[in-house]
Formats: sequence, structure tokens, C-alpha cells
Amino acid sequence: MEPVFDELKRYIDWSGDDEAALRALHPHAAPHFARIAESFYARILQHDGAREALIGGESRVGQLKVSLINWMDRLLSGPWNEDYFELRCRIGRVHVRIALPQHYMFGAMNVLRRELNEIVDAEFLQDPTALRHGRRAVGRILDLELAIMLHTYREDLIAQQARTERLATFGQLIGSIGHELRNPLAVIESSLYILDQRVGSDERAKKHVGRIGEQLGIANGIITALLDMIRDRPLVREEIRLDNTFASVLAALSTATRVQVTGVDTLPPVDGDAKQIRQVFLNLVDNAIHAAGADGEVRIDGRVDGAVVEIAIEDTGPGVDPETRRRLFEPLITTKVQGIGLGLALVKRIIVRHGGDVAYAPRAGGGARFVVRLPIGPVHA
Repeated sequence: MEPVFDELKRYIDWSGDDEAALRALHPHAAPHFARIAESFYARILQHDGAREALIGGESRVGQLKVSLINWMDRLLSGPWNEDYFELRCRIGRVHVRIALPQHYMFGAMNVLRRELNEIVDAEFLQDPTALRHGRRAVGRILDLELAIMLHTYREDLIAQQARTERLATFGQLIGSIGHELRNPLAVIESSLYILDQRVGSDERAKKHVGRIGEQLGIANGIITALLDMIRDRPLVREEIRLDNTFASVLAALSTATRVQVTGVDTLPPVDGDAKQIRQVFLNLVDNAIHAAGADGEVRIDGRVDGAVVEIAIEDTGPGVDPETRRRLFEPLITTKVQGIGLGLALVKRIIVRHGGDVAYAPRAGGGARFVVRLPIGPVHA
């Protein structure tokens, strides 16, 4: 099959002449990139929907402008190959994740088209051939950008819809199974209590009764975790000091793995359900410790980014393979030998309900890195 990017370029009649024209334009346009970025966001952020999706504070606006400058640099310098296509696809996926409406992408491209064409007109006014090639190349590359973004937008929306349907089916199944399993487990638990009173001094029998009790606890815990995935229990909101949360988490995890915590004690409080937020970080830190092993390291970093706090938890373990990474936050996906794949799905659900986000990225130098972002402002359950 023809690669998607090659197919898109063929549709718009992309050629070597277009690449040459864009490279010729680059040195003339580059001095204007900072000005265009300022003008671009001044116009785009006048729209409430775009501003709500894009803004996370003044520092976030600054990051967006730098990203746009880098985007324009690659736009006009190339190379326009598969790496270019993958980079642009990631941008499209970010638009899906932050729920940026598609019509804002068309508006954004129109702003950039006008700015770049004005530069072409000013620089090549005395050279009709260069003027014609420059305008044609700008139009084609921006059409190509839109096509890539819409392609990835559609792919991710379809994937999100499929995940939603799977979760709905999963929820119905778990609700039924959880109810049916609670009753026999309750009978086993009550019968075990009676047996425990009658085993007397038989140490071997006591040992087996204890093991049955432990496994009952594990079974009940699994059912509770499954049911928590489908319940919308109201958040018990309060002011949460994240340094206290992590102190509690680390106290609950006995481990030989070295855990380093920085920046968390300076974070402002967040509003939310303290028990659920503690469960999020308990799961993530426990996973990191498990992945790092006794000889590895775990690092927890906290910082403020505009109106959100950002906590990164990384380990020196093997990381997550690309195939698993795509579905990492879905139920029943796990890298643990004895895991059932509920921890990260529950983490995602809790953080989203708190108005935040959690993402995975490979750690520089090897390992895994999870980043949790939570709003500093009030929580809306």
C-alpha cells in the first residue's frame, strides 16, 4: 500500500519545485517568525473555545509561541519525509486530547497562509516566477498540514469512540459480575470465620485458614477496583497538600528502591478528593518501584506550570514497549506478571474527573516517565 503521507502529497501534486520554493522562502520568512507567532496567538485566543482549550497560564502561552516558531521553521525547511509526517501527526493527536474544535485549525491555517503570502509578495515582487512558485508552495504545504491534522484527528476520534464503547461494555459486564461474586465470597468469608474458631491449636490448619483469608481479601479488592472503574462516586473535596500525600504514599510502600522527591514541598494546594488522589500516586509510585527493582531508582519531581501543578514520576526500569504504550490507560492492560491491569485505568479516570490529565513518555536514558497535571483551582466533579 502507498504510505499515507505519499498519498496526500500526490493528491495535492507536491513536487521538488515546491520544496525548492519553500527552502528559498525560509531565510526571508525566518526573521518574521516571532512576530507571526505573536500575531497568531493574539488572533486565535480572541475566540473563547480556542482560548479555553489552549491556555494553562502565561507560561503556557509562551511555550505555545516557541512551539509555533519551531513548527514554522520545519514547515519551510523540511525535509518533508516520514519523520515530518509523524511529527505533524503527534500535533494532531494533541489537538484531539485537548479537545480543540476542528474549525479552529482551519482558522489557524488561514492566519498563517495570509502572513506567509504577504512575505512572499514583499520578497519576490520583482520576480514573477519566484512569486508564483512561492505562493503555490505555501498553499500546498498548508493544505498538506491540514490534511495530516484532519487525518490524525479522525483516526484518534475513531479510536476514542472505540475505547468508549469498550468501556461501556466493560462496565456492564463488571457491574453484573461484581454483584454475582460478592454473594459467594460473603458466604466463604462467614464460613471461614466459623472454621477459624474451631481449628484449635492445629498450626497447619490455622496457616491454611489464614491463606484463604488473604486470598479472599485479594478477590474482594479486585472486585472493588473493578467497580470503582464504573462508578461515578461524588468527589469529597478538600484542600490537599501534595507533600503530605507523598509522605503518606512512601510510608505505605516498604522498598529497597531509592526514591528521590524534589519540588513537591513547594507546590500549592490542590482541591480534590484526598483519598482518590492518594490512590493515584500510590499506584504510580508502586508501579515505578516495581519497574525499577531493588537496584534501580525512582524520582518524583513537582513544579507549577501556570494554573496547574505538574508531578513527574520516573523510574530507571525497562520502560513500556510501543505496542502496550498505545493502550496503557485502558482496563486489563498491564506489564506486570501478576497484574490485572486496573491501576493505570483507575489513575486516568480519577485524574480526568479532577479536571487534570496524565500521560506517559519514555524516560531520557531509559525507563518510564508518567506526568500528572492537576488544576490549582476548584474541582468540578
